[in-house]
Amino acid sequence: MKKNIAILGSTGSIGKILLNIVKKNNSFFKIILLTANKDHKTLYSQAKKFGVKNLIITNYESYKILKKKCKNNKINIYNNYNCFNKIFTKKVDYTMNSIVGFAGLKPTLEIIKFTKQIAIANKESIICGWNLIKKKTILNKTKIIPIDSEHYSIWSSLNEFNIKNSINLNKSIQNLFITASGGPFRNTSLKNFKNIKINQAIKHPTWKMGKKISIDSATLVNKMFEVIEAQRLFNIDINKISIKTHPQSYIHSIIQFRNGLIKICAHEPNMSIPIANSLDKNLNFTNKYQTNFKILNNLNFTDVDKKKFPVVKILETYPKHCSLFDTALVSINDELVNLFLQKKISFKDIFDNLLYMLNLKSINKLKKKVPKNYKEISEINDFVRLKTHKLSICSN
Repeated sequence: MKKNIAILGSTGSIGKILLNIVKKNNSFFKIILLTANKDHKTLYSQAKKFGVKNLIITNYESYKILKKKCKNNKINIYNNYNCFNKIFTKKVDYTMNSIVGFAGLKPTLEIIKFTKQIAIANKESIICGWNLIKKKTILNKTKIIPIDSEHYSIWSSLNEFNIKNSINLNKSIQNLFITASGGPFRNTSLKNFKNIKINQAIKHPTWKMGKKISIDSATLVNKMFEVIEAQRLFNIDINKISIKTHPQSYIHSIIQFRNGLIKICAHEPNMSIPIANSLDKNLNFTNKYQTNFKILNNLNFTDVDKKKFPVVKILETYPKHCSLFDTALVSINDELVNLFLQKKISFKDIFDNLLYMLNLKSINKLKKKVPKNYKEISEINDFVRLKTHKLSICSN
C-alpha cells in the first residue's frame, strides 16, 4: 500500500529534494497535497507531474492565476491553511513542513491532527511555538521527525533511548556537539564584513540552500537556532550543547555519554539523506555514497570565533524555557535578513542590530512570558518586525 504524503513548501529546496526522492520511488508514495507561497508556475508543474489534486498557495495574486489555470482539470486550489479538513478525510502517513521562516508555524499547528508523522525542516516553528507543537502532537499521537541534518543525526543516534523519558536522557548525556561548516566567511577578516555582498553571503561552501537559510548560515544565526532547537526537541540542558566548526560538514553531531561512550553521526553533506530516511529507512543510497575515509582521516574541529560571529554569545544567557523571547529572536532576524536582501542594510548590520534589539527592555521582558496560543505569538512577531524595520532604516 502506498504511503500518503503532504508537502508544505514544495517549491523550495527541501520540497524539491523530497519530490525527487518520491519520483525515484513512485510506486511507494502518493502525494495528497502540495503548497507554496508565490511560485504558482512551479507548483502547477509539480501538481501535473505527480498527479496531485490539492494545492495551497498563500499569495492572493498567485492564487487567482493558479485558480484560472486549474479551472478545468479537477485540481482543488486553496488560498490559506484553514482548509485541511476539506482535503484530508483521514490522517496522511507523512507530512513535510519545509516552509521558510516564521510563516511555517501556523501550518505546523494546523496540520498536526491530520498526519501520523510530521517531518519539520522549519526550525523557526520549533523555536517559536514548541510548547504548542508538543502539546498538539501528544494530544493527536503525531510523531515528530526533525529534518535538519544535525537534529536528524541526534534523533537517529538516540533511537535506542526512550526520547520521551527526557529526564533520564538528559542525565545520560554529558555533552552534545553540533557541527557548523563556518559558512563562507570562516576565513574572512572581521574588518571586511562591512563590504560583504549578497551574492557572497548566499554562496555556502558545502550546502545548496535557499537565500534566507544561506545568509543565516553565513552569520551563524542558523547554528544558534539549531542549539535552541536541539534543547527543545530533546530536552537537554542548553549548557551541555556546544558548536564546533567543521568545514567538511561530514560529521553532523557528536554525543558524549556519561558512561564513556561517544556517538558520532556522519554522512555526505546532502539533505537527501536525512529527508529520505525520515520518509522510509529502507530506501537505498549505498550505490551513491561510500564511506569517505579521506575526510575521516582529516577531521578538523575548532571553536567558533565569537568576535567574528558574536550572535552565538546570545546562547550564554538564553532562557531554558519556552517564551515569547523566542519569537522575538526569530522575527528580528527574519526582518534583518529581508532588509539585507533588499540592500537596505549591510551584512554586519545583521549582527549589530540583532544584538541591539535583543537587549532592549521591551524585548527582554518577553523572556518571562510563555506563549499561550498562536495569536499571541503572531502579535509579537508583527510588533517586533515593525520595530526592527524602523530602527534599521532610521539608523541607515
